[in-house]
Amino acid sequence: MHILYIEDEAKIANFVCAGLKEQGFVVDYIDNGDEGYYRAMENEYDVIVLDIMLPGKDGLAILKSLRRAGRNLPVILLTARNELDDRLEGLNLGADDYLSKPFFVEELIARIHAVIRRISGERQNILRVGSLALDRITREVTCNYQLVELTTREFNLLEYLMRSPGRVFTRTQILEHVWGYDFNPNTNLVDVCVQRLRKKIEKVAGDSWIDSVRSVGYLFRKSGKIGDI
Repeated sequence: MHILYIEDEAKIANFVCAGLKEQGFVVDYIDNGDEGYYRAMENEYDVIVLDIMLPGKDGLAILKSLRRAGRNLPVILLTARNELDDRLEGLNLGADDYLSKPFFVEELIARIHAVIRRISGERQNILRVGSLALDRITREVTCNYQLVELTTREFNLLEYLMRSPGRVFTRTQILEHVWGYDFNPNTNLVDVCVQRLRKKIEKVAGDSWIDSVRSVGYLFRKSGKIGDI
């Protein structure tokens, strides 16, 4: 398991890094917020252990920027401060757990494993592409923590496309799966629904993520803006 640990207190960091490595974790240790944020954006980690009080970009600012950028990897916040407002702010910004200093390394390790188990369970029910998330249980779609209001048909269409990002689906496939209809060359149900869905996503995300493939159908992009193909 690969951990990014961002902490400016060297004595604490040395102790924590040693404990994590003894348990088999691979640890990248960074002692300032600016480089820590860069590493978090550029590399893939299983968990980020993030101190709030840091030189440069502080922990809450790092967390806020990560979530705005659509980076949904688990984050455990560390702080020497015990004020309720700090804990609530971190959780409201998208922290997965919170641990106050001083703490035992064994407790941090237990929290890491608990977060990984919880996130793994959630991922079975949540589809994510970039900053867009679709929850199959609550049937909610969010982008950057903003709710995208969809009809049942729009939700089913989006789920169908998001299950295979980058794959082109024909109008016939979409019509059969989402509406349960056999092919009808005279219907424009798919095109109308896709256009409505695009507008709703774009209103929140600034991009619809759904591309038209001429004479074929539609695909949900893995990332980046492309447009009609």
